[in-house]
Amino acid sequence: MDKILVLDFGGQYDQLIARRVRENGVYAEIVPYSKITAPQIKERAYSGVIMTGGPNSVYDPASPHFDPALLDLGIPVLGICYGHQLMAYMSGGTIEAANGISEYGKVEFRVTADVPLFKDVPEKSVSWMSHTDYVSRVGEGFEIVASTSNCPCAAMCDRRRNLYGVQFHPEVTHTEYGTKIIRNFLYEVCKCSGGWDMAGFTTRTIEEYRLKLEGKTVLLGLSGGVDSTVAAVLLHRAIGKRLTCVFVDHGLMRKNEGDTVERTFRDKFDMNLIRVNAEDRFLSHLAGVSDPEDKRHIIGEEFVRVFEDVGGDLGHVDCLAQGTIYPDVIESGAGDAAKIKSHHNRSIPDVIDFDEIVEPLRDLFKDEVRRVGEELGIPRELVWRQPFPGPGLGVRIVGEVTKDKLDKLREADAIFCEEIEKADLSEKPSQYFAVLTDTKSVGVQGDARVYENVVALRAVTTDDFMTADFTRIPYDVIARAAARIMNEVKGLSRVVFDVTSKPPATVEWE
Repeated sequence: MDKILVLDFGGQYDQLIARRVRENGVYAEIVPYSKITAPQIKERAYSGVIMTGGPNSVYDPASPHFDPALLDLGIPVLGICYGHQLMAYMSGGTIEAANGISEYGKVEFRVTADVPLFKDVPEKSVSWMSHTDYVSRVGEGFEIVASTSNCPCAAMCDRRRNLYGVQFHPEVTHTEYGTKIIRNFLYEVCKCSGGWDMAGFTTRTIEEYRLKLEGKTVLLGLSGGVDSTVAAVLLHRAIGKRLTCVFVDHGLMRKNEGDTVERTFRDKFDMNLIRVNAEDRFLSHLAGVSDPEDKRHIIGEEFVRVFEDVGGDLGHVDCLAQGTIYPDVIESGAGDAAKIKSHHNRSIPDVIDFDEIVEPLRDLFKDEVRRVGEELGIPRELVWRQPFPGPGLGVRIVGEVTKDKLDKLREADAIFCEEIEKADLSEKPSQYFAVLTDTKSVGVQGDARVYENVVALRAVTTDDFMTADFTRIPYDVIARAAARIMNEVKGLSRVVFDVTSKPPATVEWE
């Protein structure tokens, strides 16, 4: 099987690169730059190497570097952003600071040479840039093959050695022909033949955990969301009744969510399921806490403590399983990646009463998880339900979490979701919800002045949750939702609609 090495230099989009490779039918694996050498890359017979982006400057002594011998292995290499700059640096080129004209977001680039990487890519198209340094002079053997108005070397190549570098991010959906460029690297440059799919991943993973967890008992934190549902069914296929699912109702769920989750799993799946009603326990630990990172850590630790208590009641349990997926890992900081925010299932206490943590989906993106769910035969209404964060409404209330705030948000969120689901939208959001902000505003209700909280409505469209754009919901749908929220939920003064993409924002507010 062809395989591509994604050489990880700590960028936020590293796993997204691997995902793009996989969805083009080629297996990709990510290895940190510090965990592999050039001779090992040669020995493992990779069909190609993609050097990722990263938050560093190549001239920073502490920045990640790599052996220039990589460029002479006879293996095609594609450098992206930092990887592009590092490739130029490794081959004797020059990197300079942008001096006030950095490029961020959508930028038009122009192809200036006929090379396999840009086969069937128009002369002018839109790319996604995110850089402050740029290649001012290419190294020996390289030529410039694309440019932008502010970046003279938007792409370069060494035709003889099949080495390519691009300053932009082809893995991001905002790059108009990004998928085509990656496919060209795989099939036109690396000469791959394909053959990787999620059916194979599912079969291999079940067999892997059947062997790895032989004779062990596993406790899985089940939220009822897509990720934990797929993880539960996959592990159930591997170890059967040695898996016990624990649904912790922490009081931070959406309206009627707890009863729906319990009913669904008892009716549809023959699994061991324990429901723990722990609202008072979680709210007591969250009392007086406003910082979002502190809230996430408290929720994450308390989840583990609840699982430990359940495990103690059951007798010794060997492993704790979670439905962690890659956006959780990368946003919480992985390897050399910059930390954006902690995810509750990454906030694992230093001391836990389990032998190991099992995360069978940690290398997959949301759409890949859904495809695994389909391979497992999970009902479509579960596989394609919109995501819900593990910390639940705890990260959709800005500031301190209280029972009163939760009740207000639950009602507002249910109204917004109901109006979205009733509307005949040409573009259905990937995720949509309400947020209770910590901002208050003046309003007029019943001819009297009020000073109450502002609710924000959020809806995004994405295929990977690493980048997202706000959904263009028709104004009349927003208006109906806003009117109902103001009329039906007490203690609010205003409704606003969030029109920020990711980046610069994240999907959730906290």
